[in-house]
Amino acid sequence: MQTLCARNEVRVPLPARGGGALYPMTKRFYDHATVHGNAVALDTRVLRTPAGRILEAPTLALAAAVAAEWEAQGEHIVPASMTLTQLAFAAIDGGAPARAERIAYVCKFAEADLCCHRAPAPAELVAQQATAWDPLVAWGAEALGAALPVVTGVLPAPAPSAAIFALRARAEALDDFRLTALAHAAGLAGSALIAFALAEGRLDAEAAFAAGALDNLWSLERWGEDAEARGMLERLRGELNALERFIRALSS
Repeated sequence: MQTLCARNEVRVPLPARGGGALYPMTKRFYDHATVHGNAVALDTRVLRTPAGRILEAPTLALAAAVAAEWEAQGEHIVPASMTLTQLAFAAIDGGAPARAERIAYVCKFAEADLCCHRAPAPAELVAQQATAWDPLVAWGAEALGAALPVVTGVLPAPAPSAAIFALRARAEALDDFRLTALAHAAGLAGSALIAFALAEGRLDAEAAFAAGALDNLWSLERWGEDAEARGMLERLRGELNALERFIRALSS
């Protein structure tokens, strides 16, 4: 079987920072995407990452999900519709430097986690934040060993060194694929607590979206719909749903 390097137009962003500018679309250059072992083939050629490594998933379920993204492409390849592929590429190509960066990125939320920074007013928003985020803060302290301080306002709050150590140890224990997903989730939600809760099954994608987008959803409800803001929220919802599929495929 021949090998094929993924086209440069299939962009692989660093998951911890979310997406990026789209490259020009490439015309579809294959007929079918199939699974061979835990690798993906485009017709008779094995798919490789941009760094030239064979895209071999840790599970058959993930390989099948990546192949399904390629199979679903139309006349042109649309990178933005291939979240699982890009996450797999990033996990395989990242190496030790990417692991260190992603772990540090997740741990940084110990001082700026969305769930721990509360609005001073109005009372309705304060109550909604407490209802949605207090259980996650408590879960983080109990399940992760990371007791993060809850403060009013958006300025970074010093976190106990034990909490940072616990988050780091938890992240370091993950394999490259799960760590990539965790870092991407933290960046999307602005929260290590939400990211770990999604990665460990404490929250599903819809619950993670509701927690991560709470402030924006509240603003839309109070001040009225805004097409651009709603579009951004729907893209966030889609990314979190893709992440949930990625995480589930790693356990199948």
